[in-house]
Amino acid sequence: MTRLELFFGRNVMDREAVSDQDWKRFLDEEITPRFPDGFTVLDTYGQWRNANTIAMERGKELIVIAPGSTSDVARANAIRDAYKRLFMQESVLFTATPACASF
Repeated sequence: MTRLELFFGRNVMDREAVSDQDWKRFLDEEITPRFPDGFTVLDTYGQWRNANTIAMERGKELIVIAPGSTSDVARANAIRDAYKRLFMQESVLFTATPACASF
């Protein structure tokens, strides 16, 4: 199995622009249809460096345990691309790591 993780920042131009309602709609329209078997979402608070400035913001982390096929990665990248486009994000961090899982 593979653990897919996406990290979504909620700020745009140093202000929180992705509201709880926006996130819920994104979850319903972009994430759930791509991973209907299940996932976990965590609230986060983190920081990253952008042009020699440290940006701090609230965010969301999406965790999906999946077989790790190329279609799983493609679906995760589609979610990432949609978030960047819809919420004017420069980036969305995506990781895929091997996982030992049973259901």
